[in-house]
Amino acid sequence: MEETSTTTEAVAASTSGKITVGIDLGTCRTAIMSDRGAKLLARSVVGYPKDIISEKMVGKGPIFGDEAMEKRNFLDLCYPLADGVIREASERDYKAAYELLGHLVELAKKGENVEVCGIIGVPARASIMNKELLLTIAEKFMSKALVVSEPFMVAYQLGNLTNCIVIDIGAGTVDICGMKGTVPIADDQVTFLKGGDYIDERLCQSIIRHYPGVQMTNSVACSIKEKFASVDGSKKALVTLRHEGKPMEFDVTADVNAVCESIVPDICEHIENLIQKFDPADQEATLKNIVLAGGGSRISGLAEMIAEHLAEYGEIKVTAVQDPEFVGCAGALKLATEIPEDMWSQIGVMFDPES
Repeated sequence: MEETSTTTEAVAASTSGKITVGIDLGTCRTAIMSDRGAKLLARSVVGYPKDIISEKMVGKGPIFGDEAMEKRNFLDLCYPLADGVIREASERDYKAAYELLGHLVELAKKGENVEVCGIIGVPARASIMNKELLLTIAEKFMSKALVVSEPFMVAYQLGNLTNCIVIDIGAGTVDICGMKGTVPIADDQVTFLKGGDYIDERLCQSIIRHYPGVQMTNSVACSIKEKFASVDGSKKALVTLRHEGKPMEFDVTADVNAVCESIVPDICEHIENLIQKFDPADQEATLKNIVLAGGGSRISGLAEMIAEHLAEYGEIKVTAVQDPEFVGCAGALKLATEIPEDMWSQIGVMFDPES
């Protein structure tokens, strides 16, 4: 597993026998930071040997993250997080989610035999059932855990807690949250399933439709998207693909732009609905304070296109965060270290054995 791991100055120096973490649980990647300086980014995938021969080659497993992807020919891969939350379809998904979270927590502990507590981010409108399922797993590895919405974590990290709309474009979901100076309630937030995975699937279908005979998968489409994602044509997407087994170059710029642009109408529609729930006196300021986060915030020209679609509402300003991979978990860690633990229950759904 090739996590990104660096040691940074601790957000809050810890002198007790406990580590505090912030976790951004993602369909594609999960990020975790601790108050001891751990900073990890890992693919949200778990691999199990396919048979006795595979086990002989790679061991009994489980194998996580990038290492699992590298050894995928030997493994059955399990992606336990669907649309940013734990899959409820099978015991296998539950087991994989359990092992993935446990693995990441152990990495954050860096070999220390200490308690871990922290805050975990999930999609804005994740169900109570799924939050409780996540907490059931978390209690096996953490002494105390709180679940909050991912866009709220972003807003908290940025200190942007009032007259702001956060758009968090992840792999599984797009979460939009209106910040009004308080912990956002359900009516302030919306989640819809047109994130990065949706774009990958649409891009794969589009390229196959335009170039019959080309060999495409969602994984290949994802690689193209991550390199050339744009809605303004600023990135010319010339790629080498297999056509009936032979390498050929294709221009898929139009395909990439069209599928990336396909999420814009839904985003703008939900912003239009949310802005009407702000006090009329605050709407002008809020429309000048729209923030893009998540991997989708890297789509070239997206901020400008959203602003253009909303132009009839007045002056619009849309900006993208500087560190979409870690801004969410950094916000969770900041929240966990700044809010006393005995007040966590006022922020979200939590597990606390002392309560």
